[in-house]
Amino acid sequence: MRVPALLPSPVARALTDVSSVALAPARRVFGSVARSALAGQSSGRPDLVFATEADPGLFGPDSMTWRVHRDRSMLVGGVRALLLQVLHPLAMAGVAQHSAYRSDPLGRLARTGRFVAATTYGTTPEAEDAIALVRRVHTHVRGTASDGRAYDASDPELLAWVHNVEVDSFLTAYRRYGPALTEADADRYVAEMARLGRMLGADDVPDTARGLSEWIVGAPGLAMTAEAREAVRFLVLPSLPARMLPVYGVIVAAAADLLPLRQRVTLGLWPVPFVDPLVVRPATAAMLGLLGWALGPPPLP
Repeated sequence: MRVPALLPSPVARALTDVSSVALAPARRVFGSVARSALAGQSSGRPDLVFATEADPGLFGPDSMTWRVHRDRSMLVGGVRALLLQVLHPLAMAGVAQHSAYRSDPLGRLARTGRFVAATTYGTTPEAEDAIALVRRVHTHVRGTASDGRAYDASDPELLAWVHNVEVDSFLTAYRRYGPALTEADADRYVAEMARLGRMLGADDVPDTARGLSEWIVGAPGLAMTAEAREAVRFLVLPSLPARMLPVYGVIVAAAADLLPLRQRVTLGLWPVPFVDPLVVRPATAAMLGLLGWALGPPPLP
């Protein structure tokens, strides 16, 4: 906790030290709850091998990807991506028929977080291994959707939908809750992530922030299927431990606030006048600040 700088510096330092000691138990408790919510169950995989000066990985410490992905706004962006992704009937069919999101939501969150961390901060072999693992898993995710169409998770069109929605969501959340970002920096982030999308097998990945936003808004064939409705209900009211629900409730409300209006209405998440700017956004900013205080800086190399 910071003490106002208008106090004499020795007094300010003393008060800061006292407040830090007094709040340490609360910080440990809140940090423990937050980490358990973010980490989920252990995947059994070895610890991440972080990028080094000799091997900066796919992006490197000077990249926009490192800058965006280290921000706590990623939590909001991740939930926004999940909400938006359910609107693609074939992508949703694959999730419904092959994912354990209902029985192990924290495990799925942990695996997704591991992939993002590996491809962002890992060495080049670490990132390539994570990408190869996802591509192997995708070879087994295929079947028939409820409308009779066949789907295959390795389809470049489906991969583009999932990838583009994630990148757009991370960027949108960062622009709302992270530090100021220029249009050039936003374009650089999208271009960096387009490389990752192509490595995953996607073939239609915009290289600019504007192009990406237009791609999302104009995506054809989106629909609210029965499987999508079930997924939205789960995302809004998940089976999480009670201690995690207040924080998650703020995150999901903030994620809905960031959805394009047409897709938000399709999802049945109608906006309520004045609630988002007057309640949701201030609460989210405060909650993300509290998470940053409880968790401390990200464990980067």
